[in-house]
Amino acid sequence: MPDILNQLAERGDLAHLALFALAMAGWGAFVMTFRELISANRRFDAFVRELARFNSRFKGK
Repeated sequence: MPDILNQLAERGDLAHLALFALAMAGWGAFVMTFRELISANRRFDAFVRELARFNSRFKGK
């Protein structure tokens, strides 16, 4: 890995390395957000199921 960084620094491609790091950070943020969205969706689904079960249980009372 240090050899790759040295080659990039010698050739003046630090901007490309910075853009790559920025893209990877953006991708990581997207993946984390998507995982949180999936887990929130599962929690909401469980809540709706419990609410439906509660409503069906106490429907006639």
